[in-house]
Parts: sequence; C-alpha cells; structure tokens
Amino acid sequence: MLKQSAKLKKIVLCSGLMAASTFAASEDIQYGIAVPEVNAQTYVLMDYNSGAVLASLNPDQRQYPASLTKMMTSYVVGAALKQGKIHNEDMVTISESAWGRNFPDSSKMFLNLNQQVSVGDLNKGIIIVSGNDACVAVAEHISGTVANFVDTMNKYVQQFGLKNTNFTTPHGLDDPNQYSTARDMAIIGAHIIRDLPEEYKIYAEKDFTFNKIKQPNRNGLLWDKTINVDGMKTGHTSQAGYNLVASATSPNNMRLISVVMGVPTYKGREIESKKLLQWGFANFETLKTYKANEEISKQSVYYGDKGEVKVGVLQDGFITVPKGKQTDLKARYELDNKYLQAPLAKGQVVGKIVYQLDGKDVATVNLQALEDVQEGGFLGKGWDWLVLTVKGLFD
Repeated sequence: MLKQSAKLKKIVLCSGLMAASTFAASEDIQYGIAVPEVNAQTYVLMDYNSGAVLASLNPDQRQYPASLTKMMTSYVVGAALKQGKIHNEDMVTISESAWGRNFPDSSKMFLNLNQQVSVGDLNKGIIIVSGNDACVAVAEHISGTVANFVDTMNKYVQQFGLKNTNFTTPHGLDDPNQYSTARDMAIIGAHIIRDLPEEYKIYAEKDFTFNKIKQPNRNGLLWDKTINVDGMKTGHTSQAGYNLVASATSPNNMRLISVVMGVPTYKGREIESKKLLQWGFANFETLKTYKANEEISKQSVYYGDKGEVKVGVLQDGFITVPKGKQTDLKARYELDNKYLQAPLAKGQVVGKIVYQLDGKDVATVNLQALEDVQEGGFLGKGWDWLVLTVKGLFD
C-alpha cells in the first residue's frame, strides 16, 4: 500500500478539513468527552456535514417511529415535487380513506370527504401539524394506493442504505412490522436537508391554518431563542413514547441533528434534544478539507492513454473533531493497488484518505480518480507491461 502523509498534512492545516462522506456511512467517534445523561431509550447526535456520530445510546435499536415516519413521507413528496411529477398547485380530491374522521384521537389536518385540497397544503399538513389524513391523501395522489406509496418509501430506505428501518404506513401509527432507529432517522433527516432544501424550509414554519383551524408545529424547540433549531419532526404513540428529531445550526454554520426516541414525557423530548445539541456545539467543531474536484495528488497509471491521473474527492466533505484539536489532526492517503492500471473512470475509487487524531483513525474517505483514463495503444501497453515486470522483480 502506498502511503503519503506530508503533503496531506500540509493541506489539512492550511485549508481546514474536508472528507467526502455519505450519511449512511456515519461513523461513531469516541474522544473521551463526557456525554450528558439523556433520558431516552435510544438517541443519536450526528454532525450533518461529516456524518460523524458524536454521541449515542442504542443507536441501532429498533423502535416504533410514530410520526417520525412522516419524514420519509415528506421526502417522497419533496422528491416528486423536485422531479416535476407533482406540483404544489395540483388539487387533490379527498377520498373516504383520507377523511379526517378516520383518525380520531390522533393528529390530523381535518380533511373533509370530497374536499379539494392543494398538494402544497397537504404537504404542510404533514410536516407542520403531523396530519395522518394528509399522509393518506398524498400517498393516493402520488402512487394511486397507500401500499404503492409505502413501497416507494422503502425504496428510499434501501437507497439510503438503512439497515434497520421498514415502513408499512405513511403516517406512522404503530404496526409490528414498522420500525426504525435513532441512527436511521438522523440519516433520513440529513437527506431531507441536503437533497430537498425547499422541502426542509417548511419544517421551520411554526403554525398552519386549514379549514379555519390554526394548529402549531409540534416541535417546541422552534420557539426556543437560546438555540437555533430550524426543524425537524416529533412523534408519539403509547408504544413509541415521545420522539423528536431536531436540527440546529451554530454561529459558525456547524449543523447538528439530534434524535431521541422513547422519551417518557412530551416536554422531556425537547429537554433531552436541547441537551444533546448544546453539548455538541460546546465540544466539537466541523472543519472543511478539500473542495470538490480539488487535486490531492497525481499518480502514475499504466496501460493508459496518459501516464498520470489526478486523484482527489469529487464531493465537498467535512470532518468533526473536538474543539482546539485541528492542529493535531494528521492525514495520509493509501492506494488500493500499488500500480494503478487503465481504464479508470472519473469518480472511480482508487484508495482512501485516512485522518488520525492522537494516534487513532477518526475518519476514512474514498480517494477517487478525477478524470477518465482510457486504455492506451498496443505499443504503449507493451512498454508498460515491461516496466511493471521489471518493477515486480524488486518489490
């Protein structure tokens, strides 16, 4: 394995840190910083940009998600809007199954049978007032049937790489086969923020009026001026307890996502979420490394139409470290193969970047080819074969 440290370390210290990461590959990092006691069956605190899990308890324990389910319902709606499959102005006729009277003693938008309601209003009814009736209405409008809509929800589950989530309804009322985890819900939240910024804006709205009925957003942290929470979603059933996904930003634009599930009380879910978010902002910072498509190094390539290939990362990325530790961070890159061989496609993974702090690996990121390298001609490939053969004698 080829290792390079000096150049990467210099770049890290000069331009900050960035590591392309995927939400599904979120890593749990242990820095020995005391975590506050959180009264929840399971919780996660995740940095949005780096995907690092800063604190957790039973993060992969399956729980009833209750109305946190509506985050995935919202994702399906937001994606359909973004793709132009539906429009906010589209009118939906409320069917008997979406009629508000079908959901006694649960959150609803108070939809009436055969009423004409816009997609935009239904979307707000889902996100702001957690309307179970609105979920059924949009499911039927987008997919024809609720079952088909749930299939789409679970396709996104697979796409996001979620291992412990399955949906059977669009609204989240308890079902033995419907479950998720704190980690998976954090990842869903991150996808909404990243993929659907217009959809995410709705999560910050504090109230919604429909049929002359004004209802507040259930997320009480939106009113808390001591922390800049701008979304996400609450959930509660007798079996699930009180759940809350919350996202907040700090003055330096660090964004955290907290998830608490199975909290005993309504107010408790806000208290525990705020406790996690404030602890995260007080103890960590998220730093930027290489920009998307920034060249980290040139590497020799054999059997190709060129002798070198630029390597780096195709996406912006980040790393989260304890405050004051930036200058202690080190990085190196390792190639998967000592000698790169054509053909190579832009974006192809050719190795990894490893970040270390205090002698421990704290983050790993894919190192990618930044350009295509086609196969070379017969003579060039013959010469490279000879070169590699000779090199092999001395390896």
